[in-house]
Amino acid sequence: MAKAVQKIKLSPSRDIPFNKLVLAQSNVRRTRAGISIEDLAEDIARRSLLQSLNVRPISDAEGQETGMFEVPAGGRRYRALELLVKQKRLTKTAPVPCIVSEAGTEITAEEDSLAENVHRVALHPLDQFRAFQTLREQGRPEEDIAAIFFVSVNVVKQRLRLVAVSPTLLDVYADDGMSLEQLMAFSVTAEHARQEQVWESVNKSGYDEPYQIRRLLTERAVRASDKRARFVGLAAYEAAGGNVLRDLFEEDGGGWLEDIALLERLVADKLRTEAEIVAAEGWKWLDVAATFPYGYDHEHRRLEGTPADLTSEEQVSFDALQAEYDALQAKYEDADELPDEVDARLGELEEALEAFANRPDVFKPAEIVHAGAFVSIDGEGGLQVERGYVRREDETAFVAATAEPDPEASSAASLADAGDHGGPPVQRATITVAGHADADEEDDDDAIRSLPDRLVAELTAHRTLALRDAVACHPQVAMTALLHKLCVDAFYQTYTPGCLEAGVRHVQLPGQTPGLKESASAKSIADRQAAWKADVPTDEQALWDWLATLDDASRLALLAHCTSFGVNALLEKVDRHGGSGVTAHGLQRRLDQADRLARAVNLDMAEVGWRPTVDNYLGRVTKSRILEAVREAKGEGAMQLIDHLKKSEMAREAERLLEDTRWLPEPLRLAEVAPPSDVKEALPEFLSDDEGQAGEIGEIEPAQAVAAE
Repeated sequence: MAKAVQKIKLSPSRDIPFNKLVLAQSNVRRTRAGISIEDLAEDIARRSLLQSLNVRPISDAEGQETGMFEVPAGGRRYRALELLVKQKRLTKTAPVPCIVSEAGTEITAEEDSLAENVHRVALHPLDQFRAFQTLREQGRPEEDIAAIFFVSVNVVKQRLRLVAVSPTLLDVYADDGMSLEQLMAFSVTAEHARQEQVWESVNKSGYDEPYQIRRLLTERAVRASDKRARFVGLAAYEAAGGNVLRDLFEEDGGGWLEDIALLERLVADKLRTEAEIVAAEGWKWLDVAATFPYGYDHEHRRLEGTPADLTSEEQVSFDALQAEYDALQAKYEDADELPDEVDARLGELEEALEAFANRPDVFKPAEIVHAGAFVSIDGEGGLQVERGYVRREDETAFVAATAEPDPEASSAASLADAGDHGGPPVQRATITVAGHADADEEDDDDAIRSLPDRLVAELTAHRTLALRDAVACHPQVAMTALLHKLCVDAFYQTYTPGCLEAGVRHVQLPGQTPGLKESASAKSIADRQAAWKADVPTDEQALWDWLATLDDASRLALLAHCTSFGVNALLEKVDRHGGSGVTAHGLQRRLDQADRLARAVNLDMAEVGWRPTVDNYLGRVTKSRILEAVREAKGEGAMQLIDHLKKSEMAREAERLLEDTRWLPEPLRLAEVAPPSDVKEALPEFLSDDEGQAGEIGEIEPAQAVAAE
């Protein structure tokens, strides 16, 4: 016979006046959590009590019920009701829905309180996101939703952004296939197909950190901090229909501009407009680009303008700004920290004073009509105009026009140049926007091919620039290299160009080499050039006497600096047709000498800051080359992590893996020095070591120069 199942008897519910309830000391909740009592009271006032209180009757010493009830479970709701009574918004006798537990039960009040809190299951975040979306679809503004649930408007925006992620990824999140932080990263873009594509990639590769997801989702966009974006302005970009990707969960620096083509067009249009204003000054030519390559101003004569005089009104304004700035500086000289308003005002004053200092120089009209200017964007996103450059082809006309002329002839020439307009002719700027994008072609050929000629030329351009910088810092090496070149010419009549093109003729480097202009070597050379230029006389006739007054250390440093500009370690195409290009023999001599020079100055391209990136190497070689680089730097295991990826993804991951490894491609490595084989170029004994062989540059002693080859 089946045993009868014991029936469960639920506790009865009843309405009890609030003034008959007291808060029990057996409530297990001691730590404050969740929304405040004040917010909970407002919610009860708006929608009434959604959950009954759990109460127990209070008995006297004889065990008789007193008519009062204690509240062991539901203490926060009781406190909220108590607050409403104190605010006169609820009568103290208002009936409160309660579940009444039987007196004398074996289950304690503490157990009831603990069970109510432990058995409660929090709402899944995705359900909350979808609930917010439902309210939004019902017409509730984001501000109202925020007020109802006592959260900030930004929190509501975040929740709505999360629920807008691809439904496929939301299902993955619901099944615990991704973390909330990963889901947040996907909210950067609203493009579902792109989100799913990135998830498939990172999920397979294992590199699925939130920062990696954000990087892949925004790799086709331009940061708002980019100088082009700052030059155009986000407002103008968005007004033109451009979309800005924003991250509501992380600091995004202003976001990412998604439409690069639109941004480039806006940059070109604004630069063209600014260039037309500059062209009205009468320059013969204007070169306009967002960024010019390194060495863009080589082969140009740079004119020296004179600072424009301040008008009386400008002088008064300048003096007032300077006086206010000095007064604030003196007042807060000993302060540990400036007040915010004072710090802001000092910044405004500095900017205004800097504007006076950065006014364009004044050039002579006779110079302007034969010279031009470069118009570009500076590193802060502002307009940069560099005036007063004379091209080589205009040099003859410039010299003739600026020579001491006959007054009458000068007057006639000026009138002829002015034509019918009574002023110098104006040449409209030729606008050329620099930059190109190589196709991200898929190359599945497993064979390791030779590096492209153009890539090798660009890599050796980096090496040439670094070598120049290093030679300039080693005066004895520079002097030995120069002495070697002169000795070869004097004793052996060998005129095949080598590594050092003494003269010194500036060697032009590939203009579009990625990162060349911003490299540490380029900045070091530019700073050194500026420092020397500040000391060198502007009058060429005074140069000899000035050089004669320099001490030996200064003369050596200047010699090294000037010599370094003739360094040429470029690997170029050989001219096989006997033209004016470099021959195979000449190219080999150049590279051999460049290796010797690099060893002498201990050149380490990793040390000077070169790193393999998608732009400068990894995106421009075969997959096999990429895998070879990772294997050499990180080992077979790291290579296997990326060998299944497409080329574009493989290049990006390889860039990350190689970032701090100091790995270098072959053209940038320090080659072994081969023993000299050209007996015709053996040096005289006084330049040789004890065994008759040419000593290495790196073994230079201060008192004795040795040969570079």
